[in-house]
Amino acid sequence: MPRFPHPAPENLRRDARPLLGRTALVTGASRRDGIGYAVARRLAAYGAGVYLHHHVPHDAAQPWGADPEGPEGVAAGVREARTDPAAVVAHGPGDLTDPTAPAELVATAIAALGTGRLDILVANHALSGHDGALDRIDVAMLDAHWATDTRSVILLVQAYARLRAALPARPPGGRVLMLTSGQDLAGGMPGEMAYALAKGALASATRTLATSLADLAVTVNTVNPGPVDTGYLDGEAHDAVAARFPSGRWGMPDDPARLLTWLATDEARWVTGQVIDSEGGFRRG
Repeated sequence: MPRFPHPAPENLRRDARPLLGRTALVTGASRRDGIGYAVARRLAAYGAGVYLHHHVPHDAAQPWGADPEGPEGVAAGVREARTDPAAVVAHGPGDLTDPTAPAELVATAIAALGTGRLDILVANHALSGHDGALDRIDVAMLDAHWATDTRSVILLVQAYARLRAALPARPPGGRVLMLTSGQDLAGGMPGEMAYALAKGALASATRTLATSLADLAVTVNTVNPGPVDTGYLDGEAHDAVAARFPSGRWGMPDDPARLLTWLATDEARWVTGQVIDSEGGFRRG
């Protein structure tokens, strides 16, 4: 007899819809070229209902611009990926730099999803630009990145945890997934000081948040997706990044989406408190 029981053969086969009946909130899902959209589509393909948060003014102010079909076009692409026709795919705006907005967003998502609970929180949003090297950053840059990239995420997790604690039972599948960057690898991100500091705070908080939410049957993990082609570079700069991957190509939004969505499934229920660098063999510096 083996010392430990082995899974039965049927338990070795993957469920095609491992998130059936569960619900998710994905922030920063306003562009079909983005990671948030890719994550939301995979969650829906795995059977989950999904609420998409967007802040279109942020994208509209960037060189890449807002999605030409707007938030409804983004939501339509997620609905197209659903494997459960009854799963809700809804969306709504939110400026998460407002200290009251994170809790309001969680409550709005729960109401829209219609199950009375939220199982999966994917904090994907971040501030682009308004940054610089050490000799260029100022108080406004530091505060803007802190408010968007760090404070709003912690407030989202707080609101999620409070609502989960109020449930009469602890349903399975509680997941908090955050995204960080390459601030802790090689030479760091000296040209994006404010962003690196804010994302570094999330990485450092991961283990503490995991311990804080363990009694609520929630796992907390953070993923560094590495350089992902979301349309923010082109020309020679784009080619130079691709050349630093062993594969000779950029990461695509669905690459980190596969990892993040797996972390949301029961297969990953034993993984918590981890900061996972998924940059592969990308060479920084």
